Amino acid sequence: MLCPNAGMLAEQRQSFKQLKRKVTMHLILNLSTVILFACGVCVWQPAAARDAATTPTASASASASATNTPQALPKAAPTIDTAAIEKAMAVHMREQSIPGVGMAIVHNGKAIYAKGFGRANLEHDIPVTTDSVFLITSVSKPMIAMGIVLLAQQGKLSIDDPVSKHIADTPKAWSEITLKHLMQHTAGIVRESPALDGNKQQLDIDLIKATFATPLDFATNTKLQYCNICYFTLAEVITRVSGQPWPDFMAKQVFAPAGMTATRTASTSAVMPNRVASYSSKDGVYAVEREYVALRPSGAFASTINDLVKWEQAIFERRILNADSLARLTQPAILNDGSAAKYATTPSTAYGLGWALSTFNGQPQVWHGGALAGFRTIFSRYPESGLTIIVLTNAASARVQNIEKSIAEIVFAK
Repeated sequence: MLCPNAGMLAEQRQSFKQLKRKVTMHLILNLSTVILFACGVCVWQPAAARDAATTPTASASASASATNTPQALPKAAPTIDTAAIEKAMAVHMREQSIPGVGMAIVHNGKAIYAKGFGRANLEHDIPVTTDSVFLITSVSKPMIAMGIVLLAQQGKLSIDDPVSKHIADTPKAWSEITLKHLMQHTAGIVRESPALDGNKQQLDIDLIKATFATPLDFATNTKLQYCNICYFTLAEVITRVSGQPWPDFMAKQVFAPAGMTATRTASTSAVMPNRVASYSSKDGVYAVEREYVALRPSGAFASTINDLVKWEQAIFERRILNADSLARLTQPAILNDGSAAKYATTPSTAYGLGWALSTFNGQPQVWHGGALAGFRTIFSRYPESGLTIIVLTNAASARVQNIEKSIAEIVFAK
């Protein structure tokens, strides 16, 4: 039988052992923290990035969290030479007979310069502002591609799905065509549906089916040829896979998360506040350009400079697509012979999923332009520098690539 002193001694020894373990664990934790900071490891992740992750399973959650960690910020924003930009814009507008321009320069998802120039409507002498609503023409294509890749991210389809998986009765000639080929313009399908009538409202599926009988222009994935009906087909796939009309899906799943409250499908009949009119000109005389009555998924949307800045911010912050999905958008199309698909007229330009891929000033340029009625637009990203330049115009005579390039030269000169 232990005496009281022996019992007390045993208790003291046990307490000392517990204290020793606590001290040891405390030292290990602090040492781990020191090592983590010394190695530059950061385990903190902003809520916006966490919330953007898709988490169907525990392992998928860990993967999505990793791919949604905000990208490393490029260098500090450049100093903008506003006088040089405004002088260049005045020259472009005068020489190209452009009534109005909306323009923004964005760095790391934040506008560092945004301004309207000239007139949105000549008849009523309405100035262009950053809230003026332009048709953004084929800048809509990267948005439709984003919708498809978002459905892939959600596990509802694969970009390698054959078109026939989602649309019945496709012809034998389409058997090898995948959703990826449609986005990359490598399907071989003709540019426009033979049944397209811009003065009528027509169902997407009717225009798609009207294309079935037309032979392919080339064997699938053997060259790159611009294809608008391909984007009608992608929009139809969004409708069928999401279970809602593609304009509703885009509004809820893409535009709403980005805070794009002014972006919508184009319409000649709907009331659109701040709508911009578009023009052609001859011998210094302007004429109003008629817009299509038809809703074309290949040039579907109307938007503003402010909303397109928000879209860039959502891309940069990975609010809609995670890092893996965003990377897929900018992987160049590879043809069957192993070469990169390039435009025949501009062999320095490749194409990803809804984005044209070039280089400028020694760095990658990810961009898209477009033309519809009298609107000419371009959205140009320079991921390595964190810069994006957006130009919207309302003149058929506008050469937006030249305008964007001149702005980029001013910005990168600093």
